[in-house]
Amino acid sequence: MLMGMIKGAKYVHTNLVARDWKRLAQFYQTVFGCEPVPPERDFKGERMGAVTGLSGAQIQGAHLRMPGFGNSGPTLEIFQYHQMEEKDASAINQPGFAHIAFEVDSVEDARDEFNAHGGSPLGELVTLTIEDGKQVTLIYMRDPEGNIVELQRWSEPT
Repeated sequence: MLMGMIKGAKYVHTNLVARDWKRLAQFYQTVFGCEPVPPERDFKGERMGAVTGLSGAQIQGAHLRMPGFGNSGPTLEIFQYHQMEEKDASAINQPGFAHIAFEVDSVEDARDEFNAHGGSPLGELVTLTIEDGKQVTLIYMRDPEGNIVELQRWSEPT
């Protein structure tokens, strides 16, 4: 065990703050097959203010089970705050979390499905070869609220 490693650590979820949590949750359910994990959340009061550092914080939303991991896999937590700060559009090269990624059977088909449900392209579809010869075909996209999503497909060396 490495010195200082947190004992029992396990990845659980990523939080995504939405302008319209229900609409964005529906997008991820429709496009990627994410499944709701009841119950929906509705948090408010003194404890939410304490944990967020925001006086009067009120949060609503839900967890969606990410595809490919079964019933105990990680979730995408989509929350909407009652009072929100506006933010400039995310950029792929900003410090901090930049995007979430989904492996798909066909990046081209996934891109088309993504666009058909309100997403939009950020860049172009490319194939990169890494040092061991494996290739990854990928594209960066924006969900309906502008969050960056990577669609990817790995293949063995040819």
